[in-house]
Formats: sequence, structure tokens, C-alpha cells
Amino acid sequence: MGANGSKGRGLWPFASAGSGAEGPGGEQALARPRGSRTASPFVFTRRGSMYYDEDGDLAHEFYEETIVTKNGRKRAKLKRIHKNLIPQGIVKLEHPRIHVDFPVIICEV
Repeated sequence: MGANGSKGRGLWPFASAGSGAEGPGGEQALARPRGSRTASPFVFTRRGSMYYDEDGDLAHEFYEETIVTKNGRKRAKLKRIHKNLIPQGIVKLEHPRIHVDFPVIICEV
């Protein structure tokens, strides 16, 4: 009863191949890479959250100013642009981050 997480079916990238996560003395041990199924605990890239428009400008959102005439009055209104936007793509992180599924407690309070 619940969703399958990243630990399902032995595909968790930080688990060691043969033993559990318990180390000597009952403490949690770091998973050591063994074989091709293990991954690095660090993340070096992320998906960009910004877009390029037709002019090559980079931003999170783009707006176009339109003039609306109502009851003889001219009023400027901003209309959000959704078409012809190109996603930024993969962005390299300045400092590596620890993966969200890494199984070690970093700081205990």
C-alpha cells in the first residue's frame, strides 16, 4: 500500500552489492562502489529552469505588452508568452551537491 520508492527491487544506486547498510559497531557505513550498478553520491548537473525566446534572451517567464482600448481609454496590459520558447537544457552546477537519495545522515542535532 504505497508508492514504490527509489529503494525498490535492488536498483538503489548507493546500496552495496552483498551486505546491508550496517557497518562495524552497528553504525551506518558508506556504500562503496562495487560493479557497474553503483553510482556516485554527488550530482554535478541539473535541468535548467529558464527558457530562451526568439531573440536569444534568457528568463524564467516572458511577457508582451499589449494596448487594450476599453470605453475610449487606452490601457497597457502584460500578456504572458508561451509559444516559441526553448528550454535552457542541462546546467552544470558550480559546486557538486549530494544526491537526495544518499543514505547517510550528515548532521545530527
